[in-house]
Amino acid sequence: MKTPPDYSLIATFVAVADENSFSKAAAKLKVSKGTVSRAIAKLEESVGAELIHRTTHSMALSTAGIAFYERTAHYLKALDEALTTLPERAETPSGLLRLTSPRDFGAIVLPQLLSQFAWRYPEITFDLRITHAYPDLVGEGVDVAIHPMAVPLKDSTLKIRHLGTPKGGFYAAPSYLARRGRPRWVGADDHDWVFHSAIVALWQLQKLPTKYLVDDFFLARNLLRDGAGVGPLLTFIAEPYVRDGLLEAVPLSPPSDVRGSYVLLYPSSGQVPKKVSVFCDFVTNWVQRYPL
Repeated sequence: MKTPPDYSLIATFVAVADENSFSKAAAKLKVSKGTVSRAIAKLEESVGAELIHRTTHSMALSTAGIAFYERTAHYLKALDEALTTLPERAETPSGLLRLTSPRDFGAIVLPQLLSQFAWRYPEITFDLRITHAYPDLVGEGVDVAIHPMAVPLKDSTLKIRHLGTPKGGFYAAPSYLARRGRPRWVGADDHDWVFHSAIVALWQLQKLPTKYLVDDFFLARNLLRDGAGVGPLLTFIAEPYVRDGLLEAVPLSPPSDVRGSYVLLYPSSGQVPKKVSVFCDFVTNWVQRYPL
């Protein structure tokens, strides 16, 4: 079985046929005339037929050359167009960006961030999935994941960008504090405590009395707002309620210095798509201006 002709040889032949000239084809391809002549000779040897009749002053496609041109030129041009119009090859970043985020970050930070990003990059569309699960980026076809992380990343197939360690504190509703007073230490047994399971694991609080153990920061925030007790929240989650007078900061020191951080994760294999690189740059710059 013969080896199929080289793509570049066919491209050279189509250029010669389109320009009806070896010299013009060479100029178009930015190679020497000799390179074009050798490519045509090699192609003719490969297909086993003379494709171009040459004289000192003229050239013309042979019958085989006409047939070969008709069977290849259209597909070659379609292939070139397909390759040059891919979203990732375009100068302007474009295409569908598949993004995952935990609920709290997604609801509080992403709306304004994505609105500003979309204004700057209007050719990018979004498929946003809210999840607290650790993402399988490759398996699920996810471009970028925003994820809270308390331990070093072990998956070498992913690249990581740190977005910073969010500040946190203890909060309670003014009505609760008026009724029960302020606790003097974390876990004081004369108070009711609301803890997120991730905070319990991070601070190793398993032995502390906990009335409400939840796995959602919004639920924890709403329990605190309604006077259920005292508990820790990330500052960016608590701040809207503090600003509206629904929560007050309670001056307690965390029982551990261990703190998690938010990170950007994206696949590291191959060339990073422009839509991914510009999004990661934008988010990184955003959290520098508006720390978590």
